[in-house]
Amino acid sequence: MSRLATPPRRTGLLVVQPLKRKQCAECRGGPLSLLMLEDGAPRCLDCADLGHLVFLPRGDTALTRRAREESALSAVVVRFNRRRSRYERQGVLVEEEALARAEVRCLADAEARRRRRLRDARRRATEDVRFTDAFAAEIRRLFPGCPVERAQGIAAHASVRGSGRVGRSAAGRALSEGAVVSAVVASVRHLDTPYDQLLMSGVPRHEARRRIAAGVESVLGGWQAAEAEAEAG
Repeated sequence: MSRLATPPRRTGLLVVQPLKRKQCAECRGGPLSLLMLEDGAPRCLDCADLGHLVFLPRGDTALTRRAREESALSAVVVRFNRRRSRYERQGVLVEEEALARAEVRCLADAEARRRRRLRDARRRATEDVRFTDAFAAEIRRLFPGCPVERAQGIAAHASVRGSGRVGRSAAGRALSEGAVVSAVVASVRHLDTPYDQLLMSGVPRHEARRRIAAGVESVLGGWQAAEAEAEAG
C-alpha cells in the first residue's frame, strides 16, 4: 500500500481526503473518502473513533467557528493540492448535535452579520481604490511617459485583492520601486511584445523572455525618457 504524504502538524485532530484509493490498515475497508493517519498508516473514521462526526464544508466562517465551539470532538479536513504542493483545508468534522446548535446561533444573528459583511466590503472597496490610485501615481512617477489610462490599468490589475499578484505582496503594498517596476514590466511584456504568441507557439518561457527583452527595454526607456525631456525643457 502506498503511503500518503505527511500533512502539516497543527493543533487538534487532522483528517485527510485522499487523492488515491486507500484502504484502512486496521479493518481493510475502503476505498476511503476520509481517513486519519496513525503512525503513517491510514485508518477509516470508524477505526479512528471519529465515525459519528459529520462533515461541514468550508465556506461559512461563522458556522464553522461556532460548530467547533459547540463540539466536544472535532477535526480539520485537508486535501493535498498537487499543483501547489501543499495541503489545503476543506472543512471540519463535528458532532451532529453541535452543528445543529451552531446553525441556530447563526440564524439568530444572520441579519447583523450580513450588515457587517456589507460594511466590511464597502471599507475594503474604498481601501482598494485608494491603493490602486497610489500605485498608479507611483508608476507615473517612475515612468512619466506612461499614459495615465495605462498606468491606471496596470495598477488595477496588479492590486486585485486575493490575486497573489505583485501589488498585493508586502513590497507592493509598501509601493516599493521594485514591485512597481515588476508590475509595469509584466504589462509591457504581455501587451507590447509578441511574448504571449511565443509561449503559444511552444517557445520555453525563459527563451521567450530573452527574445522580447529588448522590446521591453525600448518601451520602458521611452516612458522614462519623457522625464528627461521635461527636465531639459
